[in-house]
Amino acid sequence: MKSKAWTEKFMQGVFFIAACASVLAVALICVFLFANGIPAMKEIGFGKFLTGEIWKPNNDIYGILPMIVGSLYVTAGAIVFGVPIGILTAAFMAFYCPKQIYKPLKTATELLAGIPSVVYGFFGLVVLVPLIRNIGRSLKEMGILRSAGNGSSILTASLLLGMMILPTIIGLTESSLRAVPSQYYEGAVALGATHERAIFKVVLPAAKSGVVAAIVLGVGRAIGETMAVIMVAGNQARMPAGIFKGVRTLTANIVIEMGYAAGLHREALIATGVVLFVFILIINFCVALLNRRNDHE
Repeated sequence: MKSKAWTEKFMQGVFFIAACASVLAVALICVFLFANGIPAMKEIGFGKFLTGEIWKPNNDIYGILPMIVGSLYVTAGAIVFGVPIGILTAAFMAFYCPKQIYKPLKTATELLAGIPSVVYGFFGLVVLVPLIRNIGRSLKEMGILRSAGNGSSILTASLLLGMMILPTIIGLTESSLRAVPSQYYEGAVALGATHERAIFKVVLPAAKSGVVAAIVLGVGRAIGETMAVIMVAGNQARMPAGIFKGVRTLTANIVIEMGYAAGLHREALIATGVVLFVFILIINFCVALLNRRNDHE
């Protein structure tokens, strides 16, 4: 009995240390970012830094509004393309998929999560960029667009990120749908609902918290993705001029210039990381409030 009690206390200590290590890691990241980023914001000026539309480090001009807007556009585009496809695919796998093809389909969706970002980037560079370039040229010939662009654009990055967030959304949404008690579906059918109506009017709303969590994780990956976006987005540090034009995101701005940055330039890039970190915190906070409201309801 004594050895069992000692083992339990020992394991409790191990778990406590592991939890403290996780909290400490987050705390160290926060301290590093804010300790190095906030002074740079003060020196540049919070207003000039957050709302400035010109980024010219050689002239000590640091305005990240184009990168903020670019990140929002690309992330919103990824949500538009990825979320509906992901949710519908999860519904198909949970309620419609024949057993013969479920395992291959499940394996394929899980394989998407294991593909490196640079491979996605190469795919976008070789396949999506020429495709979007040709579509833009066709629209220009029809008089719909004034300038077609070269294919490296917001639309291309949104399509690619929409593909990259699919495995996260599909996996978590399917798990959430399967976790809903079968009585929900059976009760809806017993009351006269069709198969589709029972799924989309009863089961899917019941799994809303899990679906929202899947979307949030997908958004987090879309905002934080760097390599694939660098390869297909055009990396132009200017205000977005249309979905067929190039753009630079916050993450791309940091990666592209951190290798040779020094002094205020380096601190401005760290301050860009602070802004990105705050975006993620705001998203998580909004989701926490939404889940809390759902729990009260």
